[in-house]
Amino acid sequence: MNASDVSGTAFALLDQQGMVVAWTHTAEQLVGYCAGEVVGRSAALVLPSLDDAEAVAVFVDQCIARNGWPGATAVRHRDGRVLDVSMRMSRVWGRDGTVRWIASVTDIGVLSADASSGRAQGALLARAPIGVVVRDLQLRCAWLNDVMESQDGVTAERRLGCRPTDAWPSTETEATEAVMRQVLECGTTKVREYRTWLPAGRGPERPFAVSFSCLQGADGRPLGVCAISVDVTERQQVRERLAVLGEAGTRFGRTLDVMQTGQELADLAVPLFADFVTVDLVQSAVIGEGVPVRIGSRGERLRVLRRAGLASIHQGVPESPWGRGEAIPMPPEAPFFEVLRTGRSYLQPSFDTSAGTWIDKDPARAQKALETGMHSVMLVPIRVRRVLLGVALFLRTENPAPFQEADLLLAEEFVSRAAVSLDNARQYTRQHNAAFALQRTLLPRRLNGGMAVEAASRYMPADIDRGVGGDWFDVIPLSGARVALVIGDVVGHGINAAAAMGGLRNAVRTLADMELPPDELLTRLDDTVQRLAEADSDAPDQAATAVGATCLYAVYDPITGKCTMATAGHLPPAIIGPNGHITYPDLPTGAPLGIGLCVPFEAVELELPEGNLIALYTDGLVETRDNDIDDGMHSLGTALAHPDLPLEELCTHAMQPVQGQTACDDASLLLVRTRTLSPNRVATWTLPSDDTSVRRARNLAAGQLAAWDLERLEDSTKLIVSELITNAVRHSTGPIQLRLIRHQVLTCEVSDTDTCLPRPRNAGACDENGRGLFLVSQLSRRWGSRPIPGGKLVWAEQDLDLRP
Repeated sequence: MNASDVSGTAFALLDQQGMVVAWTHTAEQLVGYCAGEVVGRSAALVLPSLDDAEAVAVFVDQCIARNGWPGATAVRHRDGRVLDVSMRMSRVWGRDGTVRWIASVTDIGVLSADASSGRAQGALLARAPIGVVVRDLQLRCAWLNDVMESQDGVTAERRLGCRPTDAWPSTETEATEAVMRQVLECGTTKVREYRTWLPAGRGPERPFAVSFSCLQGADGRPLGVCAISVDVTERQQVRERLAVLGEAGTRFGRTLDVMQTGQELADLAVPLFADFVTVDLVQSAVIGEGVPVRIGSRGERLRVLRRAGLASIHQGVPESPWGRGEAIPMPPEAPFFEVLRTGRSYLQPSFDTSAGTWIDKDPARAQKALETGMHSVMLVPIRVRRVLLGVALFLRTENPAPFQEADLLLAEEFVSRAAVSLDNARQYTRQHNAAFALQRTLLPRRLNGGMAVEAASRYMPADIDRGVGGDWFDVIPLSGARVALVIGDVVGHGINAAAAMGGLRNAVRTLADMELPPDELLTRLDDTVQRLAEADSDAPDQAATAVGATCLYAVYDPITGKCTMATAGHLPPAIIGPNGHITYPDLPTGAPLGIGLCVPFEAVELELPEGNLIALYTDGLVETRDNDIDDGMHSLGTALAHPDLPLEELCTHAMQPVQGQTACDDASLLLVRTRTLSPNRVATWTLPSDDTSVRRARNLAAGQLAAWDLERLEDSTKLIVSELITNAVRHSTGPIQLRLIRHQVLTCEVSDTDTCLPRPRNAGACDENGRGLFLVSQLSRRWGSRPIPGGKLVWAEQDLDLRP
């Protein structure tokens, strides 16, 4: 304690009815009223909350019930201003049993330059134990409080009616009397500070800071002196805790992980003012899902608490039977439920498990309490507004001092700061889970490579601080037993990136159904991304969505063993031969989607015999904080250089370098093993463009179906072939090719030299033509067309498991 602590503190002496008995000069400086204007009047003159006699009586009753009153309040200045202050009411006893009250008031704005912590600091300092002695003009003790005996060991009977030198003669007390006479002789209420060592009746001597204030009556003349003594050691501890409390504001919130923030709260509280601390959060706060628990809620769900923080002065935390992440059972008698229901803290300065407390009714906790010497407990709800996040438990074991009201106030302020960070983490976890769930929903649940490829995949989201990204991959079955392979990465993280990823994946599937070649598909996709970005820019009230994306699109044909691919700013695939040799094909990079460079995309065709591996991946797999892309691609090739292993095992090996690391970006891998379709599953014929081709085509198809034991499909196939060949003869001039493919379905393909793609027509009742494609659609599971070099190809598929 120093002069700045007491020089601005105003003191007043009140009677039991709240009437001002004596005033100080500092009180006049604070509120503007001199002693003559206040003494003999009600304290309601300067306390707006005590605006009538009934309010004064209620306040007095509260002070009597609590043996004092510390807290923040407001006082009214003489000029009408209202000041925020920290006020403390201390009850003092007289020799004849009379009671008086010493009111000490300090302007909160002077306590700390930090407005955010000034109120907490004022309240904490106000609750520190102080000794109060009021002496008359002869320096005889007229009133004193209970704290004085605990400070110096002198009983009230020995002190009341006596001067200091009469109660304990010494050089120290003679000096103290000299200071008090100087205060009285000044004729003012000037506060002076005197630092001395008071004799301690029990234990070693301790330093105390003592301030002396002259009490004035209504005529402005001295009535006596008020001495306020504070244990400097305890006051210094409060200041140290306040310093840590200020530091906690910068320590909390460094991460958006709920569990880590809970552990930070526990770590900072031990051994600051507790020997053992737990932080237990409600389930909805930990997982970021479910309805938040509100103050006043009742129900079984309040019983589900999960341990997020755990700290102890003892190694191994022997005080707790439960570790972090575990669900914490609560006995019905435990005060946890009352704390969660009411949102109010719980303080039990001392307890004895042998006395039948609520802890004694919980065998696991009772055993730990006996083993570790638990003797004092505080429970503080973790709340933000009316949302309950959990409860923090503070225990003392080795520290013999019980928790006091000042400790509880510090713990509440401490927890309230952590609660803001915990709530931010809870809301982020909720959003992260929503984005992750959205992305998981949009990614393919099952990869269908048909008879063209065997496929496996892996996806690992970024760390929780960055959130999920916009990675996506897909395997899309195409006509003619072909398959499309796609992988992409949307710029950004979070739910917007995941939503943009879903839009692009759907767009790719739609364009793939149009049977577009890879380079043309990327051109259309680039245009789609740009138009979406333009639409978002026209809506200023909408949040900006991800604009850029990379993509690699490939089409593999198991009949020819060729793979055509094009890339839009994406990394090249890794191709591993049956002998384990790995290559990265030199693809024209292309510009990322949506940046508007208008650079044409180029496709490359590769020969990929059966048994080759194609690895499509995102940069999060090969680029980390520790390694650049070249090192990552080399590690990927090393992990995949075992083509005989199962694909799932290869995926696991390839993802190991990024497992356990703090990922900056999502990591995705799509791994496929190529297959070729046996020649006996494909039948191809070239026919002339004349009317004889229709009959011949029907006969050739019927013969091939008999060879494949598919006679049940003969009628429908002959009709399909007739309609497709007829259209080819009518609209083309060159040779016509008929191909039947037996894979997972039966595909009938007819290609000709006409470049116009067919489209269905609505034939009228009297029309002789226009019903061919309608008939094909009725006989097949699906049909379509695609451009080919030198013409077009029309196809139709039928299920193989049709029954008569």
